[in-house]
Amino acid sequence: MSWEALIFQTVLSFLSEDQVMNSSPLIEKLIESLRCLPGVGIKSAQRMTLHLLERDRVSAKVLSDALAQAAEQVGNCDRCRILTEEGTCGICSNPRRDRSLICIVESPADVYAIEHTGSYRGLYFVLMGHLSPIDGIGPAQLGLEALQARVTEEDIDEVIIACNPTVEGDATAYYISEQLRETKAVLSRIAHGVPVGGELEYVDGGTLTHAFAGRRAIEVKEND
Repeated sequence: MSWEALIFQTVLSFLSEDQVMNSSPLIEKLIESLRCLPGVGIKSAQRMTLHLLERDRVSAKVLSDALAQAAEQVGNCDRCRILTEEGTCGICSNPRRDRSLICIVESPADVYAIEHTGSYRGLYFVLMGHLSPIDGIGPAQLGLEALQARVTEEDIDEVIIACNPTVEGDATAYYISEQLRETKAVLSRIAHGVPVGGELEYVDGGTLTHAFAGRRAIEVKEND
């Protein structure tokens, strides 16, 4: 590499991103658009942009069409509020689901995580967040009136509260349990504690506290 090229690269490294990427407004717009994704910074957005434009224009077009179509057509299920392009999602309309169970979660991502385990066959109610007065999110924004009506009117045996084990999640779970206390449904909350395969010396104090609070008796079978 010549000394002129070395100096040029050194100068570029000290320039701001706006100074370097100011020759193409369309590329800058695409980079900024990709930065709205969680965990994507300026460098990652640049790599994605250059990859799509340099090596995979077909995938770029497919991605563009899919985003436009999803943004226009995807809404919320009229029963559980999960994201879907149908009026009623596939889970709620599935006759093989156990309609006596409702699991309350904070986001659609939680539904995907639970479904991936294959261990739950009931229905859901997605809050789309948690109680946060500072952000203007109250019971109305979480659809708690619709939840209470659904539990009261339908033949629900158990409501499983699967809010995240955070301060906001705990407050939301407590509020929901108070609202549904007068219904006939059994109220429960998923356990939180030491993960399977974990070692106690590496578990944080908050997780251990939840584990001790949620401990249960060991069933010992009597020998015949």
